[in-house]
Amino acid sequence: MSKKTPSGRTKGADAMAALQAANEELRAKLTDIQIELQQEKNKVSKLEREKSQEVRHEQHKSAVVVTELKAKLHEEKVRELHGVRETLLRQHESELLRVIKIKDGEIQRLQALVNALRDGSADKVKTALMAEAREEARRGFDLERTRLQQEISELKGVKRQMEEALNVAVQADKTKAAEIRSVYHLHQEEIGRIKKECEREIRRLMDEIKVKERAVIGLERELGVQAGHAQRLQQQKQAVTEQLNLLSPKRENPNSAGAGDTAESAVQQLDEKDARRFQLKIAELSSIIRKLEDRNALLSEERNELLKRLREAESQYKPLLDKNRRLSRKNEELAHAFRRMENKLRFVTQENIEMREKVGTLRRPSSLNDLDQSQEEREIEFLRLQVLEQQNIIDDLSKERDMLLRYRRQDPIRRRRSFKACKPVVETFYGYDEEGSIDSDGSSISYHTDRTPCTPDDDLEEGMLKEETELRFRQLTMEYQALQRAYALLQEQVGGTFDAEKEVKTREQLQLELNRYQTRIADLERVLSQQGQDVKWIEDKQALYQRNQELVEKLKHMETEEVRLKLEIQDAKDQNELLEFRILELEERERRSPGMNFQNIHFIEGMSPLQVYCEAEGVTDIIITDLMKKLDILGDNAVSNLSNEEQVAIIHARTVLTLSEKWLEQVEVTKSAIQQKMMDIESEKELFSKQKGYLDEELDYRKQSMDQANKVNGSQSQIHIYLIKPCFLFLFLFFSLAFILWS
Repeated sequence: MSKKTPSGRTKGADAMAALQAANEELRAKLTDIQIELQQEKNKVSKLEREKSQEVRHEQHKSAVVVTELKAKLHEEKVRELHGVRETLLRQHESELLRVIKIKDGEIQRLQALVNALRDGSADKVKTALMAEAREEARRGFDLERTRLQQEISELKGVKRQMEEALNVAVQADKTKAAEIRSVYHLHQEEIGRIKKECEREIRRLMDEIKVKERAVIGLERELGVQAGHAQRLQQQKQAVTEQLNLLSPKRENPNSAGAGDTAESAVQQLDEKDARRFQLKIAELSSIIRKLEDRNALLSEERNELLKRLREAESQYKPLLDKNRRLSRKNEELAHAFRRMENKLRFVTQENIEMREKVGTLRRPSSLNDLDQSQEEREIEFLRLQVLEQQNIIDDLSKERDMLLRYRRQDPIRRRRSFKACKPVVETFYGYDEEGSIDSDGSSISYHTDRTPCTPDDDLEEGMLKEETELRFRQLTMEYQALQRAYALLQEQVGGTFDAEKEVKTREQLQLELNRYQTRIADLERVLSQQGQDVKWIEDKQALYQRNQELVEKLKHMETEEVRLKLEIQDAKDQNELLEFRILELEERERRSPGMNFQNIHFIEGMSPLQVYCEAEGVTDIIITDLMKKLDILGDNAVSNLSNEEQVAIIHARTVLTLSEKWLEQVEVTKSAIQQKMMDIESEKELFSKQKGYLDEELDYRKQSMDQANKVNGSQSQIHIYLIKPCFLFLFLFFSLAFILWS
């Protein structure tokens, strides 16, 4: 029996050494897994930082390109406006010169008529006037008719061509814009779907890693407990062997034969009992070691599986990132193409409006009022285009704002889901258990997964994951219960030994962990409250951003209004100079032209025009009516005693007198027409002077409005600067806080 005890001792020592070696290997593997997990977390954070830097770089590039395009568009618009203004000025000058030439020709013709009337060649003047009037009327009518027909045909052709070109361009632009919008929406939906899938996969992998970490920690704790029990058993075994060694000399003491035999039999019985008990303990320890080895193999397999899944997730995540970058670049290219097409459509519409304005200007306004009306119509059309353009910009900005609001509303929900409840520690009869924490974690996971909207495939995957986690949890609980039963059997076999110091240490350690978790809960609650404040800050920032956008739009509107007012002031100045030049020409012509002093002679009904002229010349002895009666009497053959030649002369004199009366009446009519025309010219001169005064007043008013607009522009820029400063400060604080929380 003395030979059996050292062999059992060596076997127990070997088992304990193997158990310690397995424990060390498990700890080393656990540290390796933790190091690899930390490295993977660092890689993921590095990838996220690189992605954010690339996104910022792309945003900066797009902002630079947008500013360059805006500058180019502004320069092109300014050049086009200058060209249109110069063409309109040239057309207006040519029209004014043509009208002036026509007026000069009419004035010269009337002057020649007046001079001819003053000379007094009555018959020649009458025939010449009649022939000239007929010829001029016929020629003017033919010319005007042919010119109007040509203009009508040309305008109809131009209008038809422009309408066809406009319809073709509008249809092409509409189809292209619809295609671009559809492609843009498809890319946006695909990007959103890929982002959701990536986030869901990352969240699932992180949950699995956390569950595995908790399982590994629990198994390590159980392994430590088993190792402590094994050390305690080894100490007890050593104590028993020492007692046996102490009892062995008594067995060899030859004091008396009967006493020696009884002692030897008692020692043999004790050795047999100890051997049986130690064999049972060794068998139980070997079974425990076997179970631990099996669990170690399971954990290693799970670790390898997790590593494989992590590598697969990385391999899936990298092409998704590349695809996301490609799609974002393609999205930006499509957005640029869409903007180019919109600008092209705007330019085509503007060219159409310009062509319509040119067609309107070809109709030759009859007066300055028509010119003002056409200019006002052009301004109204330009303002309508500006209103439509700003409405489109407002619609685009409202869509972008809605998308940002949706994304920002989803961010707090994601952040709340990322925070998991801490593990509560439950005190049981056999120690401290974490089953409640696992159950609570499982319930929280199921709650989050139930709340997330997903497709049926995602539901199947989540159901399979739930089943796997439930099976693993049941397996772990069964193993835990088996270990508890083995622990109870060991306590019964050992005799109910209780290590008070170790129990106190474990209680202190658990109390420290409980305090640490409570502080962590308080920190998480504080972070959640700060996130609520961050949500308020985000709302304030959105309000400030919206106000900033409104001010920027108002500033752009004021700039466009300023440019328009400058152009109007320049046009008014040019028109004012032309009117001043015209007034000076009229004054100079009036000064150079000889004075026309018409005597206003009014005919009395029943009185001959020759009688009126005779009285006007001072000849009052001749009465034309009596003279005509006498000539009639003398021309009568029955009454007069004159010869035939004298009677013919008297008849001729009477016809001459009647013709001269008719001619005088016609001359009087032409004189009244000339006087009316002179009055029209005077009224036109007064109208020019009034128009000049009106343009001066309008120029002063527009100068005042221009100064006021400049003042408002300065105040708006100051307000814009004051609003941008707190926005930048808020953004800096917000991103710094987010970086701290994320790290």
